[in-house]
Amino acid sequence: MSASVYLHPIALASGPQAEDGAAIRLAGSMVYASRFALVVREGAAVTHRRAFGTKEAAEALGEPGGTLAAEAERQWANLQLVHAPLQLGERTIRLDQPQIMGVLNVTPDSFSDGGEFLEKPDAGRAHAAAMLEAGAAIIDIGGESTRPGGAATWEGDELERVVPAVEYCASMGAAISVDTRRAGVLEAALAKGAHMANDVSALRYDPRSLELVANTGCPVVLMHAPGTGDDLHEGDRYTDVVSEVFDMLKAQRERAIVGGIAEERILLDPGIGFGKSLADNLALINALPLFHALGSPLLLGVSRKRMIGALSNEDPAHKRLGGSLALATKGMDAGVHILRVHDVAETVQARNVWRGLRDAALTDFTQLPPL
Repeated sequence: MSASVYLHPIALASGPQAEDGAAIRLAGSMVYASRFALVVREGAAVTHRRAFGTKEAAEALGEPGGTLAAEAERQWANLQLVHAPLQLGERTIRLDQPQIMGVLNVTPDSFSDGGEFLEKPDAGRAHAAAMLEAGAAIIDIGGESTRPGGAATWEGDELERVVPAVEYCASMGAAISVDTRRAGVLEAALAKGAHMANDVSALRYDPRSLELVANTGCPVVLMHAPGTGDDLHEGDRYTDVVSEVFDMLKAQRERAIVGGIAEERILLDPGIGFGKSLADNLALINALPLFHALGSPLLLGVSRKRMIGALSNEDPAHKRLGGSLALATKGMDAGVHILRVHDVAETVQARNVWRGLRDAALTDFTQLPPL
């Protein structure tokens, strides 16, 4: 059994001056890390663990030796990688602060707002406009519910739902992402003005998807889900969910690059709620800073998810705003670049307050060491 290495940021700082400069900026975000844990795993067993600060990094990264040390060095560089902005049509989406992606579901059965905007283009148009006005950087349009137990959607139905929504969002000048795992839907959406693919199967479901994304050059979100067929929630058994999700995303990222997709056009999503228990989801959210070590911007979708209900007396989806904001803030604290949400105005407000706190911390020169 081969060994694998994982580089966890385990202590975050308000800014480099708080640690006398001994902190790194995580993935070009407004978040800094000062201590790290280098973990080597062989299957279920941890065979090496070293906690260290930035000044001990060179020594600690070399300890595993050989290819493991080389991989640790790559992950160390990835943690500090500053990601270029996304160019989505005429819109430039900077990734140096958390950006908000607003959800527009045009489905009859999505867990949160299924049916609300299906066959109601005026309502969908008004909702998209309201999200843009509230500060959404991207509108994510989905025509298939991927909730647990949901039936797969016929491609023709998905096309009829998604294309009109893309057209009216494009007429507003929106940056548009399409939440689909079907190449035919993505191809039609891109032709009508969409800019980005958000594939919950990480381009595994449709054999044409990888080539299409490579040929068009559109950015793509690769999400973790254990299932390979119609049911993305199948196979939800993990020995160590954090390392296994990390490994899968690493493999799918490498597959995409080999398939011709430019490295800078790949984003990654740990897939909260997809084939994962409450304990799995909590572990992944607590370990979010680790995923910067993969070298791609991170997207987090936790809005109104079932885990919030599980932690709050089974509150229904429309009563999960507080939990959604708590998880969004946790994502921001971890340096996540894009938050996919239903409640745009509230999340933008939370982001703006969060950013005010970060700006104040970064300009607090009372934390500088004395001359």
